[in-house]
Amino acid sequence: MRRARRSRLPATAVSLATVLATAVSALALTPQPAAAAPNYVGDPVLYWNEALLGAIKTAGGAPGPISRAAAELNAAIYDAESSYQLRWHTMTSDPYLQAVNYAAWSEGPGEEERVVGRTAYNILLKLFPDQTTYLDNKLKERFGTNPTDFDLLDATVVSTVANNMWKFRTADGSDSQAVYTPDGKAGAWRPTSYQDLPDAGCNKGSQAAIPEWGKVKPWALTSGSQFRPSTPGQYASYQDLISSPAYAAQVQQVRSLGAAGSTTRTTDQTAAARFWANDANGTYKPPGQLLDITAQVSRSRGLTTYQNARLFALVSVAMADAGIAEWDVKYQTSIDLWRPVSAIREGLGDTGWKPLSGTTPCFPAWASGHSAFAAAWAGIMRQYFRSDDVTFTASTDDPKSPVRYRTFTSFSQAAREAADSRVWLGVHYPWDADDGLTLGENIATWVFTHKMRDTRP
Repeated sequence: MRRARRSRLPATAVSLATVLATAVSALALTPQPAAAAPNYVGDPVLYWNEALLGAIKTAGGAPGPISRAAAELNAAIYDAESSYQLRWHTMTSDPYLQAVNYAAWSEGPGEEERVVGRTAYNILLKLFPDQTTYLDNKLKERFGTNPTDFDLLDATVVSTVANNMWKFRTADGSDSQAVYTPDGKAGAWRPTSYQDLPDAGCNKGSQAAIPEWGKVKPWALTSGSQFRPSTPGQYASYQDLISSPAYAAQVQQVRSLGAAGSTTRTTDQTAAARFWANDANGTYKPPGQLLDITAQVSRSRGLTTYQNARLFALVSVAMADAGIAEWDVKYQTSIDLWRPVSAIREGLGDTGWKPLSGTTPCFPAWASGHSAFAAAWAGIMRQYFRSDDVTFTASTDDPKSPVRYRTFTSFSQAAREAADSRVWLGVHYPWDADDGLTLGENIATWVFTHKMRDTRP
């Protein structure tokens, strides 16, 4: 079968003698066809992240696995780039897992491109095996060669980097098939489909998305619960929560601001709600949108390949841990909070209320995943660039957004708007947004101070 013969990475280390003998034999005995000219336009880190976004749009799914894929790709790219920098004695920051000290033989032109690109291709192929044709074409577009063509760098560095990453994430808990059972109490999450909202979420409690994701092995944190916040409003039970004045105020805010026909939500808030949504399959989803914005900031500031590799790895690792920590909050705490549509329709009896979104994600409300992802991203960006006061233009691919671009004067401004947008969309309460922001910010600081640190004085 084609997929079996295309597995190029060796399971064990390959000696240099064997590698060189294979290379010499292949060159001496096999006619060498003329290769197409490589097309090294733009930075390779940005190129392969664009390939990731294309794969995400096709694959769809919950944001947790998407953030995991981004972290696996970009941490491996960073280790591949770190290996290249180590070879040339120019490495200035710690690798994520390992910088491979590969021998300085004559690897040929485009060495940095090939180290990054062939690592990225192999990681993406492992993550998205049903998108082989798409990924093969992305490699051919960049290199002008076929994925199966011999490349010495596969044996000397790429195989080690890729295998390190695969081993690191094996049995990390991400493949759990556990099914969720709702708590069944007033205030607890339940399926959110209604007769007049047939597309609003899901029909059965067992369909709740990835309930065990909070137990997945983190990328930098000590555990998914490391920065776990207190329960919403610090209430210990559903009864205490839903009988409190604070809860009533929260519900009224989203009831007013998040309604489909709201008269209190401004036109700009409506635009922002749609801009940051990215809930539907066929979009980049929240992690993908933030990676796309990272690329736009990178281009405007002219980052090098090495700088991009570290930035994207930091952002991706922080978002992956934000996804794990968020799902710990949603499912592993004593309050699995119902969505506003349930609180308003079932709790208040306003059965005609509809959220602006028209749909509701199929998992508990508290806390907001969008908020945690955005804060983790903003925290890394601020610390990486050593300033929050950076003006940039962000884009969206949500088909319902009335605008494609929004301009911000700081990373924290964008994160705050992304968090608030979930209230304006009618799918979250204000404390979901606030607690998600705090969680993401704590994660960003931990990641930046513990992983891939700058080693220069």
